[in-house]
Amino acid sequence: MVSLHNFKAASLLTFLSRATAFLNATETNTQLILQNDRLYVAADKSSGQVADIVLGKEDLLGSGKGPYVDCSCVPSGFWSPGATAQLQLIEGVDSTGTAYGGIKMMDTYAATNQSISQWWFLREGESGLHLFTRVTYFNEKTPFLRGLGELRTLFRPSTALWTHLSGGNGNWAPIPSTEANRNAITVQDATTFLGNTTSDAYVKQYSDFFTKYMFSEVWRNHEVHGQYADGTTSSDGNTYGAWLVHNTRETYYGGPLHTDLVVDGIVYNYMVSGHYGAPVPNITHGFDRIWGPQYYHFNSGGPNTTLDELRADAAQYADPEWNSEFYDSIAEHVPNYVPTSGRVTFRAEISLPEGAERPIAVLAENKQDFQLNVFDQTSLQYWADIDPDTGAVNIPRVKEGIYRLTVYADGIFGWFIEDDVEVSKSNEGDVHKFKWESESAGNEIWRIGIPDKSAGEYKHGYAPDTSKPLQPEQHRIYWAKWDFPTEFPNGVVFKIGESNEAEDFNYIHWSVFFGYSNFYRPEPYYENVNNWTIQFNLTQSDLQETSIATLTVDLAGVKTANGNDKWAYLPNQKYSNLPFTVATNGQDVETWVIPSYRSGSCGVRSGIICQNIGHKFEFPTNLLKEGVNELVLSLPFNATNDETALLPGTTYLQYDALRLELL
Repeated sequence: MVSLHNFKAASLLTFLSRATAFLNATETNTQLILQNDRLYVAADKSSGQVADIVLGKEDLLGSGKGPYVDCSCVPSGFWSPGATAQLQLIEGVDSTGTAYGGIKMMDTYAATNQSISQWWFLREGESGLHLFTRVTYFNEKTPFLRGLGELRTLFRPSTALWTHLSGGNGNWAPIPSTEANRNAITVQDATTFLGNTTSDAYVKQYSDFFTKYMFSEVWRNHEVHGQYADGTTSSDGNTYGAWLVHNTRETYYGGPLHTDLVVDGIVYNYMVSGHYGAPVPNITHGFDRIWGPQYYHFNSGGPNTTLDELRADAAQYADPEWNSEFYDSIAEHVPNYVPTSGRVTFRAEISLPEGAERPIAVLAENKQDFQLNVFDQTSLQYWADIDPDTGAVNIPRVKEGIYRLTVYADGIFGWFIEDDVEVSKSNEGDVHKFKWESESAGNEIWRIGIPDKSAGEYKHGYAPDTSKPLQPEQHRIYWAKWDFPTEFPNGVVFKIGESNEAEDFNYIHWSVFFGYSNFYRPEPYYENVNNWTIQFNLTQSDLQETSIATLTVDLAGVKTANGNDKWAYLPNQKYSNLPFTVATNGQDVETWVIPSYRSGSCGVRSGIICQNIGHKFEFPTNLLKEGVNELVLSLPFNATNDETALLPGTTYLQYDALRLELL
């Protein structure tokens, strides 16, 4: 019997023996093959998916597959195209004189006449694949099909080669062992307790719990993620890496605040998902959209090459201007991709409020919150950091069009928004000028937290979990480890001027501390959970000649009874729209009903930045007094929802920042 490894080696040797050029694109009876001096890639005709990737002489996939595409997009749910696909081999030389080869896979789901295409390109001298993905739907009889629930590309190896996961910078861990997974206890959907296998490297170094959500990343500064082989399992003792590089971000959704899955033994490229409350586009008649380019990079080093070194090698390609000549050259093969001739550099100078830190400019769908930029199928998004000293910002390779400009910064409440910003060849040399004046509702009395669109400064946010050597951020750890009743037996009582956000203000405001899916506390806990108290002192001079108080409450995430199903009408769920009440010195001043379309599973999925939304509560200052005052922030008591998965069926909030002003 011929082993799979020997079959691959024999196929590779046969192919290499007839290769005469630095890059070859070849078709056999069973496969389409791309190969250069370092990388060998083969797609099987039977599956329409990449089945072999060999770097040097090292098999990176084993019996696995990928990159390949799948989606939650057909009436029955998921579809993994390829079995009935047409495959096309592409060959060419780009404008730099560099040879390239490509494989196009196109499959049609006949029952609904929707199609998915994916392109894999390999260039001479590179050890990675450039990917584009296209989704179309043409069906006049059923003009609305469903939401595009997920669209993702997966590099899915099945081999003992890979030893470590790498999410964001500094967030990495050994891959849990087979023994640890065999002994695992499921504590929540997609979450397991591995702590019984005390000898496991992951358990020793990272956490007793494992979930793919622990390695999720926020898109703003994310460049690369992937898997690493430390040399102990490779055939030659060398180290290896497989990475997904965010060289472009324009075709994703949700802007720089979007959070998504990246790696868990599979290296993902999530182009569309509803994770963390992200909206998804509808599949309607005429839908035709291209995603990409993104780049899967494969590299290797000597036995002592570290994960960080291989990761840095991949991260150098996280630049939208990288390989632009190549992408221009292959635009003829990729419908809807816009070459350089249709792109410009957006230049602006923005007068920033005093104290603005880490300012950022976002161009996205016009007249729409960039967190919800899924309504126009041609929607694109771009962002770049603003120089905090000069206010200057340059965003390269923006497709010509009309955009909304959104600016935000750490330390500043609110957003600067300007619609109908034209980006075109006719004004490419212009420097757009804007002035952002920070919002104010009077004299600031106090604030809690930092307005930075995250709940990271609060207890169990960004603080490291020092119980393990790798010290992951605490919010990444399974939520039930942080036992709210033990840590806050009297509830949250935050005293301005005395209390500390990192210890005295929890990262999640629960309606009820749930028992279902709680590994440590199987019974729900209700006492002193849903009402949080803020105590503060006012002097006569604070109140003198004032009439209106404004409490700003900015949220970094919220889960209503809709969970991630944000657009659904759920008449049996009382708290689809979640009431949040503020009381001042015992008197209710306003109830804000948080809409379901802002809902998403956030904290229970290790999230700390999700759908950002805020509200200003105004009330007369005669409700305040000299001396000690109290504000009570209230969710409804035991405001729950039905969960179809093993998840806590409670509603909750995660605060970004709060501020009280008097006028």
